[in-house]
Amino acid sequence: MEPPQVEIQKRSILVRIAVAILNWNGAELLKTFLPAVLEHSRAAEVYVIDNASDDGSVELLRHDFPTVKLIEHAENLGFTGGYNQAMSQIDAEVVCLLNSDVEVTAGWLDKVQQVFADEKVAAMQPKILDYYKRNFFEYAGAGGGMMDNFGYPYCRGRVFWTLEEDLEQYDDTLEVFWASGACMFVRKEYFLAMGGFEERFFAHMEEIDLCWRWKNKGFKIIYCGAAKVYHMGGATIPVKSPHKTFLNFRNNLWMLLRNLPKRKVLPVIFQRLVLDGIAAVVFLRYEGVAHFTAIVRAHFAFYAGAGYFWKSRQRTVYRFYKHRFVPWQYFILQKKYFRKLY
Repeated sequence: MEPPQVEIQKRSILVRIAVAILNWNGAELLKTFLPAVLEHSRAAEVYVIDNASDDGSVELLRHDFPTVKLIEHAENLGFTGGYNQAMSQIDAEVVCLLNSDVEVTAGWLDKVQQVFADEKVAAMQPKILDYYKRNFFEYAGAGGGMMDNFGYPYCRGRVFWTLEEDLEQYDDTLEVFWASGACMFVRKEYFLAMGGFEERFFAHMEEIDLCWRWKNKGFKIIYCGAAKVYHMGGATIPVKSPHKTFLNFRNNLWMLLRNLPKRKVLPVIFQRLVLDGIAAVVFLRYEGVAHFTAIVRAHFAFYAGAGYFWKSRQRTVYRFYKHRFVPWQYFILQKKYFRKLY
């Protein structure tokens, strides 16, 4: 079952832009980060999508930020459902999906018009730096997303837990494999045509899955290093959370089942299951029993959802990897930086 084909229409170079911030019990984050978004996004409409917060977020927005357009959900729909259900209510051609813990900078929207003048561009991300260590790249997106031949995501500027210092080595603009959901500009028309994010994911890997589906339809995902933001990270689900481990391992397997070339599905997933088993033992040693059981639960959840994701497969036309078996290169060969990978 393939998503509907996107019909590309000719359009003017100038596109209408909106910034959409998904919020769940993030009143303190809104107080911290929303003023800069409003200050540096005067050419865009700013929306906050609230996922049934009970911490006074809605009251705060209405009282302190009356110019912000508010979309309220009756329940917490997660990252995927939160954006999917709100997208049709946003009046713009290009929508920036922005985490509530991101600090934007002056001129961060300047290059958007230029990038989206190319009608083949479905998504774009800026340079994403660390909010605390401001001259280093941040984990979620860094200098543009990549994926190896076993489906392990990594970034220019971030390979597993090694973050590079920003020395302007990724100040370019180029096509990448995926754009980070922490700050992801999407063309609304294409987002809706693809059905948006996969809601079964709830959170994590959903942006990679969507970008892969776009790639298979011949669209481009762009990284633009001339724009930059600072990401706090871990504000909604803590980095060390077993639930985060569960979502990452389950969703990665579902993504591979849906998007891999047919001849690669069984061998790659079988090898990934074995590698996940090794990872579970490592997690048990260094992170504790909760993370070990999270990986086990992720595998059972993968099996439970396999039928749906097999039926939703589409033809893969894009060579999906740039580097081979990055975990081996990183942990065994000690190649810690993107430029060292082969």
